[in-house]
Amino acid sequence: MAEKLDPDRLAGLVDIGVDEISWRKHHKYLTLVSDHDTGTIVWGAPGKKAATLDAFFTAALPEGGAKKIEAVSMDLGPAFAKSVRAHAPQAVICFDPFHVVKLATDALDDVRRQVWQSARKLSNKQVAKTYKGARWALLKNPESLTDTQKATLAQLKREGGALVRAYELKESLRAVFAGDLDADTVTDMLGKWCSWAQRCRIPQFVKVGRAIKKHFDGIQAAVERGLANGHHEGLNNKVRLIIRRAYGYHNAEHALAMIMLVCGPVTLELPYRT
Repeated sequence: MAEKLDPDRLAGLVDIGVDEISWRKHHKYLTLVSDHDTGTIVWGAPGKKAATLDAFFTAALPEGGAKKIEAVSMDLGPAFAKSVRAHAPQAVICFDPFHVVKLATDALDDVRRQVWQSARKLSNKQVAKTYKGARWALLKNPESLTDTQKATLAQLKREGGALVRAYELKESLRAVFAGDLDADTVTDMLGKWCSWAQRCRIPQFVKVGRAIKKHFDGIQAAVERGLANGHHEGLNNKVRLIIRRAYGYHNAEHALAMIMLVCGPVTLELPYRT
């Protein structure tokens, strides 16, 4: 990896993505930085705190490199945003819309579990069984549902209640970021969705509405720039495959070396091609 990795990969970075990924059980993480222009991972280090990303700006980037960065895409966690604001204050922070929708899907699943537990405590076994088996009928996109899941979802809609309202909130938020709306329309609809969430009287979605309002500027910047962590999430899937294929690694350095060989700006020439 040290021989083949492009030494100039960190020069001239403009739009980057930052994310963490688990490389081993028991909360062992790597922070990975990707270049949106090339679609490759250009840097990584063990950990997922602000101090981890600080090392990228202070030790890894060439002199003046932090000032050239224009935008950074990331999830909604505070650690990476803190580091970017400290070392590249001119960069626009873009909060990934995928993680915004994930807030709603997690909230919906929490509501489902709550309704299931309530039915189970009331000894209504049939209703409890329906709610327990409805997880994927609620969380999957409607066009991806099986016939059985469609029937389950239709039954839940007939019964109504907080769970159905939570499902409608999730689906409406997903529609906002479906990609067929212009940036101004997305911003307007997102503001209306937050107002709806604040009035819905479902604590989980009231919390989601507050979180979106808190990160509104970063979400809006991601939509306007068309900058999301989609490419980085795709690279993360490759990373998971690398780790699974190796049956794990003994240390983070070995895992990172293989990740950079496969997902980094590396050109390998196999013997039969030379």
